[in-house]
Parts: sequence; C-alpha cells; structure tokens
Amino acid sequence: MEERAMAANHAPLSPLSFLYRSAAVFGDKTSLIHGASCFTWSQTLDRCRRLASAISLRLGVNPGAVVSVVAPNVAAIYEMHFGVPMVGAILNTINFRLDARTIALLLDHAQSRAVFVDSEFFPLVTQALQLLAESSKPLPQLVLIKDKSYTSQVAHSYGGILEYEELLENSSQDFPLVFPDDEEQSIALNYTSGTTSRPKGVLYTHRGAYLNSIASILLWEMGPFPVYLWTLPMFHCNGWCFTWAIAAQGGTNICLRNVTSKATFDAIAESSVTHLSGAPTVLNMIASSIPSERRDLPDKVAVRVGGAPPPPAILSSMEELGFVVTHSYGLTETYGPALFCAWRPHWNSFPLEERAKLKSRQGVVHLGLHQADVKDPATMESVARDGRTLGEVMVRGSTVMKGYHRDDEATRAAFQGGWFHTGDLGVIHPDGYIQLRDRSKDIIISGGENISSIEVESVLYGHPEVLEAAVVARPDDFWGETPCAFVTLKRSGGATSAREIIDYCRARLPHFMNPRSVVFGALPKTSTGKVQKFLLRDRARAMGSLRAPSKL
Repeated sequence: MEERAMAANHAPLSPLSFLYRSAAVFGDKTSLIHGASCFTWSQTLDRCRRLASAISLRLGVNPGAVVSVVAPNVAAIYEMHFGVPMVGAILNTINFRLDARTIALLLDHAQSRAVFVDSEFFPLVTQALQLLAESSKPLPQLVLIKDKSYTSQVAHSYGGILEYEELLENSSQDFPLVFPDDEEQSIALNYTSGTTSRPKGVLYTHRGAYLNSIASILLWEMGPFPVYLWTLPMFHCNGWCFTWAIAAQGGTNICLRNVTSKATFDAIAESSVTHLSGAPTVLNMIASSIPSERRDLPDKVAVRVGGAPPPPAILSSMEELGFVVTHSYGLTETYGPALFCAWRPHWNSFPLEERAKLKSRQGVVHLGLHQADVKDPATMESVARDGRTLGEVMVRGSTVMKGYHRDDEATRAAFQGGWFHTGDLGVIHPDGYIQLRDRSKDIIISGGENISSIEVESVLYGHPEVLEAAVVARPDDFWGETPCAFVTLKRSGGATSAREIIDYCRARLPHFMNPRSVVFGALPKTSTGKVQKFLLRDRARAMGSLRAPSKL
C-alpha cells in the first residue's frame, strides 16, 4: 500500500520529462534548426533514444559514469543533454577554447568514459588524449561529430573512429524512456572557468536542473513555443539550463556555430527569434555592430545577460535597437542564474539613463533558490540595506550545486555557515535589490576609500569611443593604490588620448575614484570571454608606483 501511494503521489524531478512531454504533445513542431538541418520534437526524442542506446550498449557506459563533449552549439551537443542522462550517466560539456593540456586535465579529473568531439576540435582533443596516454592515464572512447556546416580535412583523414550519426543510425530508437531513481542523482558536471592544477568540477542534479529550468521560464515570462537563439555556449552551465527549458515550452532552438553580429541579426530576422542570452561581450558585439551587419527585428527580442553588470551605455544602445534586456547574476555553482533583476512596471516611466542604471543591478533571489543576502563573511550577519554597506553575496537553496566533484574539502568551505559563499562583494538596496560592487580581490583601496572597479568601468563605457574597459589597482606611494584603466577603443589607432579619458571620468565620478593612468590596447580574456584582471594587475604593478600625490 505504501509503495503504491508513493508511486501515485511522487516522481523524481528530472528535465528528461520536458523532452518526453514535448514529443508527445508537440511532436510535429520544430525543435531545432542548425544550418540546413531541421528536426521536430518527435525526431529529437527518437535521436536522443538512439544516442542513449549507443552510449549504453555500444560504448558500454554505465549509470554514474561521465561522458564528455567538446563542441560548439550544434545539434549533437543539444541532444547529449538528454541522451546522456537517459542512461543515468553524467554529461560533462567542455569549453572548446581551452588548450590541450587543460582538456587532458579535465578528462582525467572527470574520469570520462567517452568524449564526443566536433570535427573542428578533433586535433585539439586528440592532442589532449596523447598527453593522457603519455602519462599512462586511462583513455576515454572517442566519438567524432561531423557537422555538415563545417568541413575539416584533418578530422576526416582519421580512419576507424566512431562517428556520431553512424552511431545513431545503427542504434535502437526503442531505448526505454526512463527517469532517475533519485532526483538528487547527478545530471551534469561543469568545470569553473580559471581552472588550474586543481580543477573545480561542479555537480548538478536532476532536481536542480528541473527547478532552475522552470524558474527561468517563469521569471523571464517565456510563453509557449519560444524561438531561442543560441548565442550563449551550451558548454557554459549547460546554457544556463535553457537546453532543458526550451524543451519544456516546446520551443525551437536556433543553433549558431559561430556567433557574430551579422549571424545574430540574420538569424533573428529569418527565424523570428524571440529570446537569446549571453555575456556582456555579446551585448557589446550587438550594440557595436555596423549598419551593414544589422537587419530590422521582426519584433522585440528578449535578452538575458549574465556576468559582470553591463554598462548603462550598452543597455541603452540595446534598447534603442529593439532588444529588451534583463540582467541576471550567477555562477557555475548556481546552475547559472542566482539573482534576477525583476522589473517593476513603474520603472518604465523613468528616463532611459535611469532605467539602464536599474537594469544593471543584479536584483533579487532567483525562484529556484531559497534565499539570497549580502553578509559580513566574518560574522555572517546581514549588512544594512542602505545601498552602501559592502558585504559578500551569499545564496542557498535547491539550485545550488550538489558539490565539487571529488573534492569534499572545497565543498565544505564553499558551504560554510549554511550558505554558498560567492566571493563577490555587493550592497543591498532598501528595496531588497542586490548590486555587485566587485570581486573581493578587485576592490581598489585608495587613501582608505574603497573604489569599485565596476563603477569606474561603467563610466568608461559611456565614452563614445570606448569599446571595452577594465580597471585595476596601480601602486601609488602616496595613496597606496589608484585606479588604472585599460581601454580598447572602437577604432584602432583612434585619436582619443589618455587625458581625454581622464577628464571624461573626472566630470562624472568623485575625484578619488578617477583613473590616474590609462593604457590603450586589447584586453586579455579567458576562453569564456572574461577579462583576465590578474594579468592587468600584473601589468599595472610592473608600471611601478605613481610617486607623488596626483593633482587630479
């Protein structure tokens, strides 16, 4: 009797249910478009079942094992978000911008049983496997993904390698539709950016992925049948769980192998895209596009941006182009979004510049989480809600990671005091909205004053000739530290001078926050597009101390 009652009123939560439902209810609707390839939800379910059969029976992958993939936004990586967990295995999407040494490190740490690789990155992954072999490490089975929109002579020259479409063609479409026995079972393994000799692999559960998908749909007011453009890499937090969320809504995935401003506008115009997501660099790319790359939008396009707060100037430009931008904040450890800048209707009456400033705030707790707060990490007491008192942003709830893969010590440290410690510094406003000020290591302390590099960068982005900007501390014999701005101009070799940049900031910032030195050039970035401020800090230190008090 008890067993029947449990079966009747409880089922483990899993995003696999989204695919099963859409195939049953919207089977004839388009699920995915990539180049000339187009699939319906019924066909996608069929392909995922074949993939699951191949992984289980052909590759011999058991439940709980890790299956890795190195690929851009193509059909195969989307299908793996369902086919891999169908057999109880764990999907590990790897950033294809990493070098061979790092990929080898991640494959070894993940203990991957198989690695699927796109043609373009076949030489990279084979080099990684060679490094593993030289270290006498176990080698995962290799499966080649041949994308029709990309021709690689190198990859095709290798014989005797399993190929993705052949695996699907020769596998059964009758693989059983299964759910995990336990919703806390791991569904995905994602490595944090900046991975070094000690990888931090973040484990997601079926329950967390399900809840974050539903939460994102609700918060973004995503109706049925959205058309989602993949400008966000699926390897990044499983595309913030939109890989699964689009399936829940019976939507259409528009895959972009290479994200450019022209390709983005073309896809929006040709497929009537309704939603897209990305880092601030994607917004910058769109806002800075030239007229020949742009096309008229069929309708307003909802944009979800994460990462560092977009400067008000970029948000304003996006709004003028017809994009409706919503800011969210999160980390790999929170399945992507943890805070969401929930928009209040009366803000629509505010001037454009004021709306942009409000949109740059990180916002309030995401629906999948229980709580978000700004706390003093030493006392774990909440800071004052005055928009000024600095503390560490902390969250807790069902969409915080299960833990770090094979690293109990790091997991305990991250969850100290019953909260996940983000390492980001912020304030909380009287209305409860959280706003980031900086990473703890990026705060500049000048003459005893704390300077948020984010605030200075937001002003710099308002300059009409500035494409990108990053601000770090430079040693100063008098003040201790002063802001040093690294700036990329929109026009290479432009006539804008350091003095002009300094004067521009001086007119808009308290004088103690003003950059005292400006360096022009390209900004160093990680493989995910994040500015490598530690390199800029090294450069600023190498420039030496500003020996006397500035007269600015």
